[in-house]
Amino acid sequence: MLELLIERDKELFLIINTEWCNAFLDVVLPYWRTKTTWIPLYILLLLIIGKDRGFKTFWVLIVIGLTLLLADQVSSELIKKTVERIRPCNDSSLANVRSLIHCGGGFSFTSSHATNHFALVMQLFLIFRLDWKTRYFVALFIWAAIIAYAQVYVGVHYPLDVLAGGLLGCLLAWLVHQICASLGITRRIWS
Repeated sequence: MLELLIERDKELFLIINTEWCNAFLDVVLPYWRTKTTWIPLYILLLLIIGKDRGFKTFWVLIVIGLTLLLADQVSSELIKKTVERIRPCNDSSLANVRSLIHCGGGFSFTSSHATNHFALVMQLFLIFRLDWKTRYFVALFIWAAIIAYAQVYVGVHYPLDVLAGGLLGCLLAWLVHQICASLGITRRIWS
C-alpha cells in the first residue's frame, strides 16, 4: 500500500513539475516560495497586529515565535532526518525533472516551507479568528498553499511532502496554542 502511494505521489509530482507548467509560472513560483520575497507581508502583518493589540503584540509574537520554532525543528530536524526521503530533483529514478532552483542535499519529507507557512497562518487564525474577517484568513491560507505548491513546481518536493507539511504545521500551531492557553499566555493577548 505504501509503495503504491509513493508511486502515485511521484506520478503527480511529474505531472505538476513537467506538464502543468508555463513560462509565467517558471518565473514567478521560484520567487513566490522564497522567504525574503514576503518580508513586506511579514512587516505588514506585524503592523496590523501592533495596531490591533498594542503592547500585547509582544505576547502574540511569543506565541508565533514558539509555533515557528517548533514547526521548523519538528519538520527539519526530527521528521526529515528520520524519514530521509530523497528530494525529487536528486532522485535518479525520475526522468525529466525540471529543477528551477538549486536542489540542495537535504531531505524532502516533510516540506519545511509548507510546515512553517501553514503553522504561521494557522496560529494567526487561532489568535485572531474572532477579530479579523474570514476573507483575510482565506487569502492567507491560499498564500501558504501556493508556497507549498511552488515547492513541487520547482522540483524540490513531492506533493505528499507539502501536504504532510501543511497538516503538520496546522497541528503544531494548534498544539502550541493549546499549551499557551493552558499557561495563560493567550489570555494576556485578549485581556
